[in-house]
Amino acid sequence: MTTALTPEVAPEPVRRRAPVRDRYFDLLRAVALFRVVFYHLMGWAWLPVVFPSMGVMFALAGNLMARSLKRPAVDVVRGRLRRLLPPLWLLGALGVSGMVLQGWRPDAEGHPAWWFVHLGFWVLPLSDPPYAGTLPGVHGVLGPDWAAELAGPLWYIRAYLWFVLLSPLLLRALKAIPWTTVLAPVALAAAFEFGHLQLPGERIPSALTDFSTFGACWILGMAHQQGVLKRIPRYVVPSVAPIVAGLGLWYALTHGFRPGHDLDDIPFAQSLWSLATVLLLLHISPTWTEWPRLLRPFDRLVTLLNSRAVTIYLWHNLCILTASTLWDQLWRYDVLDEKCPWLLESPWPVLALTWTLICACVVTFGWAEDLAAKRRPQLWPDGRPRPAGHHRAA
Repeated sequence: MTTALTPEVAPEPVRRRAPVRDRYFDLLRAVALFRVVFYHLMGWAWLPVVFPSMGVMFALAGNLMARSLKRPAVDVVRGRLRRLLPPLWLLGALGVSGMVLQGWRPDAEGHPAWWFVHLGFWVLPLSDPPYAGTLPGVHGVLGPDWAAELAGPLWYIRAYLWFVLLSPLLLRALKAIPWTTVLAPVALAAAFEFGHLQLPGERIPSALTDFSTFGACWILGMAHQQGVLKRIPRYVVPSVAPIVAGLGLWYALTHGFRPGHDLDDIPFAQSLWSLATVLLLLHISPTWTEWPRLLRPFDRLVTLLNSRAVTIYLWHNLCILTASTLWDQLWRYDVLDEKCPWLLESPWPVLALTWTLICACVVTFGWAEDLAAKRRPQLWPDGRPRPAGHHRAA
């Protein structure tokens, strides 16, 4: 019984603590994103071997998806779609409008009805969104066939969407038969590679090829979150992963891996190499709630790249094309052509200009990611503390 001498004390409100970010995973995502931009400009075939960015990005996404699936699956899938689709819609609204203004019409795919139906893939990318095959570009600013460059990275969005939709089923299979589930996509890649499975058309085989190539990486990310990797002896991964990687590299070298080509041209080799690399990276996987001393100077850069990963990925190809087109205009100046052609031929200034344009896209279009995540929009979300006046009132 409460008396006057023992007044009842109201309990303090429980504050929800923000989830602690794993800075090791943030670093991997930032390196993967930078490597994607670097490779799409330089075109060096060895870059995907040094660091298979797409496999790493799918593994990190799978890890986050498995952690989220502790909540009801419908809510998790809806939340993932809400975060993924608005930046794509913004890209599609501007890109499709530009294509239509330059002459893209409903008869582009043979029958007007198909054109309108396929435009729906810009809203929900269950298959590759359509784009204009040839366009003249904008003289001096945007090179020709810019629509193809704009649409090029969208296969990742389509594959990511399917992985999200399948994740509840994949997680159940992973809990029941862990390693069979992990290796099933590789077996599918082998079936495609050796002709045991052939499907008509383009859209379904394309989607299944992406699943077979990177599905093991996504499932490995889920397995890491579920603690599957911790159940095997520590020596197994360092012993097995190099063998798998060596097999993938050997297959690539004996099946057309040469200058002008990359591992994406050989999906079976890509699946093995990515699986092995992701397995090793997850095996190392230090838990960094804070940065090691040597990496602290990169904190804001890594935070920015993670906060705007979708925006950077969606717009980087167009930024590369624009930077290359602008840089090529310098050939019109005879003094530069005669005195320093080496500078005009160098890709490094184009890389710097590309990242300048990417920064402009982050400022101009990045707010869509904040709105999608139900956050207050920011122009430059690098983790810098906001002034006191910007905090919400309690």
